Amino acid sequence: MPVSKKFVLTGFPLAVGLALLSACGPAPLPPGGAINDPHEGQNRAVHEFNRGLDRAIVRPASQVIGQSLPKPVLAGVGRMSSNLSQPGTVINDLLQLRMADAMHNTSRFLINSTIGLLGIFDPASVMGLEERKSDFGQTLHVWGVPEGAYVELPVFGPSTSRDTLGRVVDIVMNPFRGLDVRPANAVRGVNITSRLGDRYRFGETIDSILHKDGNSYARAQSLYLQNRRFELRGDGEPVYFDPYVDPFFNPYPGK
Repeated sequence: MPVSKKFVLTGFPLAVGLALLSACGPAPLPPGGAINDPHEGQNRAVHEFNRGLDRAIVRPASQVIGQSLPKPVLAGVGRMSSNLSQPGTVINDLLQLRMADAMHNTSRFLINSTIGLLGIFDPASVMGLEERKSDFGQTLHVWGVPEGAYVELPVFGPSTSRDTLGRVVDIVMNPFRGLDVRPANAVRGVNITSRLGDRYRFGETIDSILHKDGNSYARAQSLYLQNRRFELRGDGEPVYFDPYVDPFFNPYPGK
C-alpha cells in the first residue's frame, strides 16, 4: 500500500475526527506543578523496569557507540536522524494550520536532504532555516485535548495519556514506515545510533536522574512534565532527554 493511501486510511480520519471534536482551541495547561498521577503504583513498576533496561542495555550500548565513533560522526548521525523526522513534523504543522512553519520545515528538509547529504550536514540552519519541532501530541494540545494522566511507558519512558496517543499516531503516520525492509532498517539504525549517542553525551545528567537520585521516579516525572509544558507554551526548548530508545520517534534529536 503506498504511503499516501496508508496515511488517508489511518492518520487522516483520526486527525479530522479529533479536530471536529475539539475545535474549541488549545487545551489549558495544568496550573503550576500540578501532577495527575492516578496510576502511580503501576508507573513506578514500569519506571523500575526502564531503569533496569537502561542499566543493562542502553547505558552499556551508549558507551560502546560513544567511545568507538568520533564526535563528528556522531554529530552527523544526530543531524541525519533529525532530518528524517522532518516529514512528520511538516504533517503536524499542517494539521495545526501553521502553514508558515510547514513551509519553513519543508524547505529545511529539502535543503538538508540534498546539499546537506541526507542531513549529515545542516546548511539549512546557516541559511536561517532553524529546526522548528512539532509532534502529534502538540497537535492534540492545539486541538484542545487535555494533558490527561501521567504515564510511564515501557521502553519509551515518561509520557502523558495525550502524548501517548500522539506518539502512536506519529509512528503510524511516519512516511518511512512504507519503505522496503533494508531502507527501513537503515532509518531505524540511524535513529537508534543517534539516541545512543545522546545517551552517551548526556550520560552524567541521565545517571544522576535514573541511578543516583533517591526518588528517580518523581524527578524524571517532574522534569518531563515541566519541560513538555514549557515546550507547548513556547517558553523554550526542553532540556530533558528520554534515555529509552525509540527507533521511529525522536522528539529531541541530537544536534
